[in-house]
Amino acid sequence: MAENGYVVRDRIPLSTAPSAIEVTHQRKDSYRIHVVPDSSAAAEALLEELDGRRAAVITDRTVASLPAYEITRALDDSGLLLGAIAIAPGERSKTLDTAYLLIDWLAQIGLARRDVVVALGGGMILDTVGWVASAYMRGVPYINVPTTLLAQVDAAIGGKVAVDHNDAKNLVGAFHQPRAVVSCLESLETLDARQARAGLAEAVKKAIIASPELFEFIERHADDLVRCRPPAAETLVRAASTIKCELVGRDPYEVDLRRPLNFGHTVGHAVETTTGYGPVLHGEAVAFGMVVAVDISRARGLLAPALADRIIRLLTDLGLPVRLDRLRFVPPVDDVLAALGKIRQIRDGSLRFVLPVELGTTLIVDDVTEDEVRAALLRNVAEGVPVGHR
Repeated sequence: MAENGYVVRDRIPLSTAPSAIEVTHQRKDSYRIHVVPDSSAAAEALLEELDGRRAAVITDRTVASLPAYEITRALDDSGLLLGAIAIAPGERSKTLDTAYLLIDWLAQIGLARRDVVVALGGGMILDTVGWVASAYMRGVPYINVPTTLLAQVDAAIGGKVAVDHNDAKNLVGAFHQPRAVVSCLESLETLDARQARAGLAEAVKKAIIASPELFEFIERHADDLVRCRPPAAETLVRAASTIKCELVGRDPYEVDLRRPLNFGHTVGHAVETTTGYGPVLHGEAVAFGMVVAVDISRARGLLAPALADRIIRLLTDLGLPVRLDRLRFVPPVDDVLAALGKIRQIRDGSLRFVLPVELGTTLIVDDVTEDEVRAALLRNVAEGVPVGHR
């Protein structure tokens, strides 16, 4: 018996039964979300989660010029930095071409199975790097360090990773849970108002589907939240993170397609696809998607007009687009409907809408017609607007 090894002894009997072989596998993932005040605390939390493993940092060129990038220096000082790379910012980098480039880079620097990939940036970076980590060597660990509000309240959590395709947003993806999440509140100070508002859209979504208390909190602190001021920003990040963890934990691999977290995303994804993944931010598209869902729910008599008005008023107060013609690029209604048709085809003929009934209660349906969506779109665009032009 070898002195420097261990013995594995199995005695598996010969199977001669004619029936099908039953295969059962179970997997349980767990990780921690650190909400910390500054880059020094973020570096400390990251080093704790790495636990001596080497790390490769992937970010974008915008973040690479910001204070958040200082965590890379902390890794280098600790002797754990395997390498760092920055790609072009923006949703248009969220492609298979970018993913292949990053996989080639990881191979070149010699990232091994026990090493960790650190995704430092906003939603595009987290989604892209998460998918790269899921594919490289059949899956390596990664840690999310989100630098935008949208990423901290949503994209960093849940293990849904993907890149976009010309046919649809997030068409090429996987479920691959992070090893940890480190949300640094200091990084929010670098956001412009538009980016902050886009993040607030995802927080409002969670409030509508699951937390009347969070909805009221956002109403009371709207001005501070648009400016990401403490302590309101910390309360928001912690509350939204907790809500997403609770909802995702019920069905982490989306076996059940009836998901309240998709509120606003059905039309939102169609808008992003139609506008070319760039001119309209994800949060802006989701905000308008929520408006359409609220409109349909009100038209069906499911949502009280007073609450519908209250939701639209909050989105308006936050500076989010509540009409199609308020988007940075106004897509033709027919193009949005065509994109929805493509999404329906990808989802095996089913197009589910999450319709709010009251705060904390939603109805998930698959019988919303094209005529209903068209009517809702047209009700939320000003007459005379040359739809489809900048």
